[in-house]
Amino acid sequence: MDSDQGNQLAEAVREGDEAHRRRQLATVVDVARLAGVSTATVDRVLNQRPGVRPVTAERVLKAALDLGYVQDGALPAGALKPLRLAFLLPAGNNRFLNRLGRLVIESQERLASFNMRARVDYIDSFNPELLAQHLRQVGREVEGVAFMALEHPMVREAVDWLAGRGVPAVTLISDIANTRRVAYVGLDNRAAGRTAGQLVARFIGKRPAKVAMIAGSLSYRAHEEREMGFLHLFHELFPMIEVVGLREGHDEEARNYRQTKMLLAQHPDLAGIYNIGGGPEGIARALKEAGRQDDVVFVGHGLTQETRALLIDGVMDAVINQDPQGSLLECVSIFANIRAGRPALEGTARPHIEIVLRENLP
Repeated sequence: MDSDQGNQLAEAVREGDEAHRRRQLATVVDVARLAGVSTATVDRVLNQRPGVRPVTAERVLKAALDLGYVQDGALPAGALKPLRLAFLLPAGNNRFLNRLGRLVIESQERLASFNMRARVDYIDSFNPELLAQHLRQVGREVEGVAFMALEHPMVREAVDWLAGRGVPAVTLISDIANTRRVAYVGLDNRAAGRTAGQLVARFIGKRPAKVAMIAGSLSYRAHEEREMGFLHLFHELFPMIEVVGLREGHDEEARNYRQTKMLLAQHPDLAGIYNIGGGPEGIARALKEAGRQDDVVFVGHGLTQETRALLIDGVMDAVINQDPQGSLLECVSIFANIRAGRPALEGTARPHIEIVLRENLP
C-alpha cells in the first residue's frame, strides 16, 4: 500500500469514527429540537408511520442526517426525495409571464441543487373557477405551489384547502387577501402604479392633459392596486391631468389594439397611456396607425424582447420591470425555508421596482 492510499484509508477511518461519535452523542430530543417538531413526530418519521406532512418529514430526516443520528444507508426508501413544486401561470401571450415559465423549465439543474424540481402549468386564470380547480388538483401531486392569484372566493378557499393539506402556497406577481398563503413574491403594486403616474406626468409636463389606463383584468389584485396608485398620484400631485378611464385588454394584443383605437377616437387630445398588464404591441400598433406615437406618452410593465424593441423604436417611453430570475430564486428560498422549519421570508428581499428607459437598456 503506498502512502496516498494509506492516508486515504486513515481519513476514512477518522470520518467513520467521527460519524460514530456524533451518532452516539445525538439523541431523538436533539433531532426534534433541530427539526422544530416533537419527539413523537421524529419517531413516526424514522419508523415510517403515517400522519406526518411531507415537508415536515423531510425536515426531520435532514435533521437526523445533519446530526449523524442516521446514515444515508439507514434512511427509509425514497427519503429526502426532491421537493416537487408547481408554478401556475396564465396561458396566453403575456411575454413576461411566458419568459418566467421558460426560466422555471430551464432552471431544473439549479433547482436540483436545492433538492427540488418544478413543473409549469399554463391555465386560463382569468377564470377563477378553473384556477381554483387546478390548485386543488396540483395540491394532490406536489409539495409546494406558486401561482398568480385572482381575487375570488373560490380561489381563497382553494388556497386555504392547500394549507390544510400542508402544501404551502406562494402568490406570484399578484397577491390575494385573507388566505393562509405563506408568502407573496412581487412588486409593491400600489407603488408601481404611482411610479407609472409620476413618469407619465413628468413626460407630459405641467399642463392640462388627458391620460388613460389599459389593464389585463381587475380580477388581479396587482392590476387593481396599480390602478389605485396611478389615480391617487394624479389626484394628489397633478390635478390638472385628467384620467379619462380604464379599459380591460386581458393581456391580448388584438384587444389592446381595439381599446387604444377607441380611446384615441373618443379623446383626440389624449396625451398618455399606462398599460397595466401585457399586450403592449397592440397599443403601439394603434398609436403608429394614428400617427400619435411621438406625442402620446406610453408607459408599461415587463422588460421583454417586445417592449425592448418598442423602447428602442421610441413608441414606449418607459418600462417598469421586475427581474423574473430574482422572483424564481425568492420562491425557491421560501420553499427551502419552509422545508427547514425557518420563517418563510427569512433571508429574502422584496423585489424592487426597476425603471427602464431607452437610454439605460440592460
